[in-house]
Amino acid sequence: MDSTPHGAAVKAQGLGVKGPRGWAFQDVDITAEPGALIAIEGPSGSGRTCLLLALTGRMRTAAGKARVGGLSLPKKMAAVRAVTALAHVPGVAELDPAFTVAEHLHERALLQRRFGSPVRALLRPRRERRTEARARIDAALEAAGLDPETLPKGVRTSVRDLERLEALRLSVALALIGAPRLLAVDDTDLKLSDEERAQAWALLRGLAAAGTTVLAVCSQAPEDALVVSTARRPEKPQPEPEQQPEPKQQPEPDSPAAKPEAGSEKNIDNEEGAADALAEAGRA
Repeated sequence: MDSTPHGAAVKAQGLGVKGPRGWAFQDVDITAEPGALIAIEGPSGSGRTCLLLALTGRMRTAAGKARVGGLSLPKKMAAVRAVTALAHVPGVAELDPAFTVAEHLHERALLQRRFGSPVRALLRPRRERRTEARARIDAALEAAGLDPETLPKGVRTSVRDLERLEALRLSVALALIGAPRLLAVDDTDLKLSDEERAQAWALLRGLAAAGTTVLAVCSQAPEDALVVSTARRPEKPQPEPEQQPEPKQQPEPDSPAAKPEAGSEKNIDNEEGAADALAEAGRA
């Protein structure tokens, strides 16, 4: 795979996605350079996966603006999808437990050759195409840290027989076959031990260091990641309404207080007087 930094910068301001039952997330701001390790952190149900899908052009936003690799969202969703890849996203990009590792890799390579390569590439000799596909697969497996020789049945190992971390590595490898500028990984640390979690983050950190921008959903982000939270911000407390002063009791007509003393200021206890006083202050 090309080791030249080619990651996509990610910028978002006031980003939000709204569904039939309300906002999935809103008011998300991001500024990340190419090759950044971005961790989407937040409680379950706070819209973490929705944000991941929105930033990869797979879910339309309802508020704010964003640019991924210089491509604006939601206007350029198809173009953003072409430079991004998903890994480990339940219901969207997940492994088939009945497939073997080899079957997954072969299928992904065929899809890449059919839909991710120029048309003229299909005209090259079959042997040349196979050699290129093999090189892509080997490079992706190496980058993901997955050695098929260490699996129980090698490449013939079924997905159902993989350990959690091995399945994550395979999913990442499949995504890397297309050499995306941004790799989005869901549920990065779900059901992993502390040691496995450290290995998963080391994997993603290495990919980011090699130039690919990495966007990872997690429950707890590492200290060196750029953290984006989908947790709802506490609402600002509303200021207490000002208490209106009690109306002054009007003096009796015959009372001495009813007559202004000589040299006293104009009485502005009523609206007209206050308006006059403000007008006079404006002319001063």
